[in-house]
Amino acid sequence: MTESGEFLKKYVNQDLIRIIISGPRKKEGPSKIQIRPLLIKGQLKYQITQTVGQKELHQNYEEAEVCRMAEEWIHTEFRQLQMESRTASGTLLMSKKGKATIKIKQKSEEQKTFVPMLTHNRQKHYLLEEGVPVPFLIDLGVMTEEGKIRHAKYDKFRQLNRFLEFIEDILPKLPKDREVTIIDFGCDKSYLTFAMYHYLRQLKGYDVRIIGLDLKEDVIKTCSRLAEKYHYEKLKFYQGDIASYEGCEQADMVVTLHACDTATDYALYKAVKWGASVILSVPCCQHELNRQIRNEQMEPVLGYGILKERFAAILTDGLRAQMLESAGYDTQILEFIDMEHTPKNLLIRAVKNENRVYSEQQKEAWESCARAFGVHPTLESLLFLEGNHK
Repeated sequence: MTESGEFLKKYVNQDLIRIIISGPRKKEGPSKIQIRPLLIKGQLKYQITQTVGQKELHQNYEEAEVCRMAEEWIHTEFRQLQMESRTASGTLLMSKKGKATIKIKQKSEEQKTFVPMLTHNRQKHYLLEEGVPVPFLIDLGVMTEEGKIRHAKYDKFRQLNRFLEFIEDILPKLPKDREVTIIDFGCDKSYLTFAMYHYLRQLKGYDVRIIGLDLKEDVIKTCSRLAEKYHYEKLKFYQGDIASYEGCEQADMVVTLHACDTATDYALYKAVKWGASVILSVPCCQHELNRQIRNEQMEPVLGYGILKERFAAILTDGLRAQMLESAGYDTQILEFIDMEHTPKNLLIRAVKNENRVYSEQQKEAWESCARAFGVHPTLESLLFLEGNHK
């Protein structure tokens, strides 16, 4: 059996959460394939979803067939496979010559609380269901009054549901016996802010208070008017800057989507300072390290502007994730939306772990990495150079 075959056989089981196969080798055919477990009449099956253009094609298979098909795809049609299970996460990269590079990270006991998504019919199961009219989605132009998703907004609809899946995973981390405070930095038109409120309060029954913050005065006025229209009494919008915001002393969850450059760092710093149980961040425009980065060995690569920009973005978010680990969080970097829609497709999900043991060795490792490239990230100065953490 091949190395990739052994990898699939080990992780395609009842603990699987999802497999995403991406990086097509040719323009024709599916751009992405997703594999999820589901229960049909008490029997464990696996649903394969192939994304072809704007369509998603679904079909269910047995375990052995799924392993065979996935191995064939990664050897002949795709370059990358990402796996997440209850016990581990991993990647499989396939070279042009057919050499597999596999990396696996075992999850801690705390991380294992994220359970697989087993559903009767994944094709029909959106957290915001198509065909069920939702007032804010109608007013924001995503749905018709009959609940039909407008063709031009279908990607936005999928994005909203994908984001809510991330929240569904961390629901056990949010208290149900008291009010839950959520801060959304850089809320913009607030598609996701309204979706969070609707999902958590109206569908899940949480007592939530959500604060949306943005610099644009007209956006804040529009969102405030809509919140009042829907009688969302605990959804408030304010105009303001992330770095200077002092409107609350504690938050249970902090969300920051596409906050530009160091605005993401200030949002992460605020979240840690407040002791937020959950942080969900989609960074954007990581310019700071792009201006600083220096490394003689990497100069042949960094000499190309577009490669330097992409590498700086990866370095920025990798270091951010490591700093959150040092600050007491179990941190993951996950795919948010497809690369074909936007290059800003990574989400940092950090869950506070009170039992996490501080590691000076782990901190020294990311500090060494930062110094190797001559960079001094803003989040480092905010969290560690001011003496807020060890």
